[in-house]
Amino acid sequence: MSFLSGLLEFIKDVLSQPALLIGIMSFIGLIALKSPGHKVLTGTLGPILGYIMLSAGADFIVANLNPLGALIEKGFHIQGVVPNNEAIVASAQKILGVETMSILLLGLVLNLVIARFTKYKYIFLTGHHSFFMACLLSAVLSTSGMSGTLLIVVGGFLLGAWSAISPAIGQKYTLKVTDGDEVAMGHFGSLGYYLAAWVGKRVGKPEDSTEKINIPEKWNFLRNTTISTALTMIVFYIIAAFAAGPEFTSTLSDGMSPYLFAVMTGLKFAIGVTIVYSGVRMILADLIPAFQGIATKIIPNAIPAVDCAVFFTYAQTAVIIGFVCSFIGGVIGMLILGVGGGVLIIPGLVAHFFCGATAGIYGNATGGRKGAIIGSFVNGLALSFLPALLLPVLGNLGFANTTFGDADFAILGILLGKAGPMGIYVIVAILVLVLLIPNFIKTKSVALNNYED
Repeated sequence: MSFLSGLLEFIKDVLSQPALLIGIMSFIGLIALKSPGHKVLTGTLGPILGYIMLSAGADFIVANLNPLGALIEKGFHIQGVVPNNEAIVASAQKILGVETMSILLLGLVLNLVIARFTKYKYIFLTGHHSFFMACLLSAVLSTSGMSGTLLIVVGGFLLGAWSAISPAIGQKYTLKVTDGDEVAMGHFGSLGYYLAAWVGKRVGKPEDSTEKINIPEKWNFLRNTTISTALTMIVFYIIAAFAAGPEFTSTLSDGMSPYLFAVMTGLKFAIGVTIVYSGVRMILADLIPAFQGIATKIIPNAIPAVDCAVFFTYAQTAVIIGFVCSFIGGVIGMLILGVGGGVLIIPGLVAHFFCGATAGIYGNATGGRKGAIIGSFVNGLALSFLPALLLPVLGNLGFANTTFGDADFAILGILLGKAGPMGIYVIVAILVLVLLIPNFIKTKSVALNNYED
């Protein structure tokens, strides 16, 4: 391997690690602020360690959700397609690895260029979601007939543009979630979250927040998020274990008593959520102050767009409500698809936890309890119908046994897949106009939409 190819491989590896991306951004910001060496060190390591902690918690959650999915499929006799971003990306890399990585690199660079020279000041820091989107774009564009340099340039532009535009679309909602903290949504389930916030605004009142639910003193322990999450998930696991039966549950429990396994897995899930919360606090404690250096010195008024789990600490009761209601929406969506003769989209518990919880948070920010419940339920329906509509677009490449799970992937994939080559050029032209026109219009904030109603 030559030095150049080895260097490119190293850069690719760095850019695919969101923890390092966040750390690099913090480092640049602190250097721009001329912070002393010890603050640069701690301010860089803090977000990196926080994101690794967040990822460890997320991995722990996923590991303990997978048995629940298997129990539900067995216990309720469900067969179909389970949307899973990681699974489809793993399959696609065997065919489109070079295209995916080229689109990723170009997209990340263009996101920074767009943030510097337009009013879309949002820097997308969730590297693994950028990677997933690059994979989707390479698959859909190649299906439309594009290849080589043209595919990479169009795909890179689409990734860079959407990385800047998607946080801006719902930033007014995000500011309500964070109570004005200067962060944005950097996750490609964003359209589902904004939909939940839009629904929430129309069905409820933000002052009736899930975080203000009156709980009698004897039930006050439920305000401890770890305990309330554990109790909720234990009920889920025990019901699923009873439905699947002790014989099947034993195949997952590695020799442990089936129902004890259900209880312990529910408890472990709650610990995973708590680890995520701790990681989020570490990220925000150092990232937001450090990012002021980028926002003032390098890319004026830049705003970090971060992973959806970062928002979990803002409304912890809404996290559980959102997950449960989104999952219920996913089950109902699956039944509707089954009755209508469509592809059966089995609710993926990982997608419904992370996306459903975030939809609950956004629905709560605009519509309180009703917003959290109905907004996340609508998100759950979308997580059934959208992947079903996306499947035909990806089927030509042999991905029909799985599909992408989150809203932005599905909506962009469907639009591009149905548009055809000429339609894709029209979409690119529209995005160019969307990026440029605000520069010639007076807006309420320098960073587009960075204000509350």
